[in-house]
Amino acid sequence: MRLATWNVNSVRARLDRVLAWLERSDVDVLALQETKCKDEQFPAQAFADAGYEVAHHGLSQWNGVALLSRVGLQDVSTAFADDVPGFGAPPVREARAIGATCGGVRVWSLYVPNGRALDDPHYAYKLLWLESLLGAGRGWLARDPRAQVALVGDFNIAPLDEDVWDPSVFEGATHVSEPERAAFRALEAAGFTDVVRPHAPGPGTYTYWDYTQLRFPKRQGMRIDFVLGSPALAARVAAATIDRAERKGKGASDHAPVVVELDEPAGTGAPAGTVPGGA
Repeated sequence: MRLATWNVNSVRARLDRVLAWLERSDVDVLALQETKCKDEQFPAQAFADAGYEVAHHGLSQWNGVALLSRVGLQDVSTAFADDVPGFGAPPVREARAIGATCGGVRVWSLYVPNGRALDDPHYAYKLLWLESLLGAGRGWLARDPRAQVALVGDFNIAPLDEDVWDPSVFEGATHVSEPERAAFRALEAAGFTDVVRPHAPGPGTYTYWDYTQLRFPKRQGMRIDFVLGSPALAARVAAATIDRAERKGKGASDHAPVVVELDEPAGTGAPAGTVPGGA
């Protein structure tokens, strides 16, 4: 199974590019982030015509997450993220997580809050959101250590110094602060492995390049998009790539797709574990 994640930075603005990439890449499951539309505005029919079932969670013209699958899409949920208190006054709720079982794998498309600045209420919201994700992940693995779970998407965290083009530029900023990095490490300690890094090591390996100051041609990027796999899922990873070429050209998103190749579960010949991680 080919599983991919991509912060598309407006699905309606880049629909043609996404459809063309799906045809070229031949992925079975694509998790999208930053769709920037409400559910009724999402171009579901275009993806259905391309052979994909669709689940989307969008509340406004910002944020938004989706899952596209041609290997089944069951038990759609936004549970753990809906439990996180909103930020601001009055509290603002954001669409940042959607999960479904696709081909026997519980896939969560995640758009972790940006945080904005260390003294911004959105940063506190980000840490609460990550804490809720950690609690949910621990629960899924406690219920079934064999669970096939993939936490994929834009984490808005650069876990290592090598994940930014110049660490000194980011001093005192979000994405690299110790609480954010500690939250990422806690996910790994809970059993979720960064399955892409061994196949696409750094330094200099990025998934995001700001539109300003010629960051992309200068190779000044950040590695903030990840596929974190439960132990059973990580054992199935045969290959992983970051499609940097998709960041090129007119109308590109500022993020590149991340693609993981999964072998069949050992000793089965068919996907397993459709229930764990469903809450």
